[in-house]
Amino acid sequence: MAMDHAGTGPSTRAVHAGEPPAELHGPVVNPIVLSSTFHGDPDGEGPVLYARYQNGPNHLRVAERLAALEGAEDALVFGSGMAAMACALLSLLRAGDHVVATDAIYGGTRALLSSELSRLGIETTFVDLFSDGWTEAFRPNTRVLVGESPSNPLLRVLDLRPLCDEARARGVAVIVDSTFASPINARPLEHGADLVMHSGTKYLGGHTDVTAGVIAGSAARVDEVRARARVWGPLLDAHAAWLLERGVKTLALRMERHNANGMAVARWAEGRPGIARVHYPGLESHPDHATARRVLDGFGGMIGIELPDGEAATRFVRALRMVKLAPSLGGVESLVSEPRFTSHAAMTPEQRAANGIRDGFLRVSLGIEDAADIIADLEQALAASMPHERRTDAAAD
Repeated sequence: MAMDHAGTGPSTRAVHAGEPPAELHGPVVNPIVLSSTFHGDPDGEGPVLYARYQNGPNHLRVAERLAALEGAEDALVFGSGMAAMACALLSLLRAGDHVVATDAIYGGTRALLSSELSRLGIETTFVDLFSDGWTEAFRPNTRVLVGESPSNPLLRVLDLRPLCDEARARGVAVIVDSTFASPINARPLEHGADLVMHSGTKYLGGHTDVTAGVIAGSAARVDEVRARARVWGPLLDAHAAWLLERGVKTLALRMERHNANGMAVARWAEGRPGIARVHYPGLESHPDHATARRVLDGFGGMIGIELPDGEAATRFVRALRMVKLAPSLGGVESLVSEPRFTSHAAMTPEQRAANGIRDGFLRVSLGIEDAADIIADLEQALAASMPHERRTDAAAD
């Protein structure tokens, strides 16, 4: 008999949600099913199972587990987070529609909205969702509000409930990218969002070995996304779906360590000579600290560190030993990236600076290593980033 997961904790749901009833001598671990198609009913009853429809055994198992974690009726997996966001937007928009989007947004999503959807006759207005006047951007043809929380890379945290209430009063659907939080630290559907999106490549997979995306929400909303996915074909293959499922099983456990390491490194970094500013919602210095304490169940494993300039950032990353310079985030290993060269490379330096991303900005993804070892590596890299005379002064201190 299958277990009823209503009321169970997140770790239990992460390990067991979506499991079929146990079979005598059956596998405990869901096997990888590499078949691209499946036998159909000659009477036409039941669904058509086909890998491109993303309804094979591996897709369905992990999608049900993710829906349970988000508190959603349904979920759908994709070949990447960008594929998930694209199909979610296409399910809600048509030519002539308008989008209001946070300007504190992932560079890929910004490019999708401003460069690609604009070619389809869909216009986007980017706004500061932390200002009082953002609602002035709504138009009669506004159909979607796009939020991201915590944001990439400044880690701004949205108070979603009033935003969602404002959008719902105008008949506008809300999509929230919750990649940096994971369902362990935040569940946007609980605050009124219509759809929540994740890059499964990050915390959900957790081991830097799979590229995936997720959309979760009501059955009706996800069905609309599914219809677009069947046409556009952003397939997640069965093996990748299996890796995603395996990663999700340890999500709650890993997030405990990511949260702890994030706080430890942020506290170490704040006030250090050579670091101009630290961005972490768990610090009282963060502009959204009060909101984060109220709406998040953990502050996460992402921090932003501002060094004085791009030259200091270059010296810093060259000196790293254990922490790796690489794009992406959310894996068991600590990574550092420079948004000017990765997530926000399409923006001009002036545009990045206007959005708080200066050339000395480093985005650090804290893995699950021992915090003391991460800090030791960052400490020596920070010393190497300083001009020689400042290094001598720091050593004297």
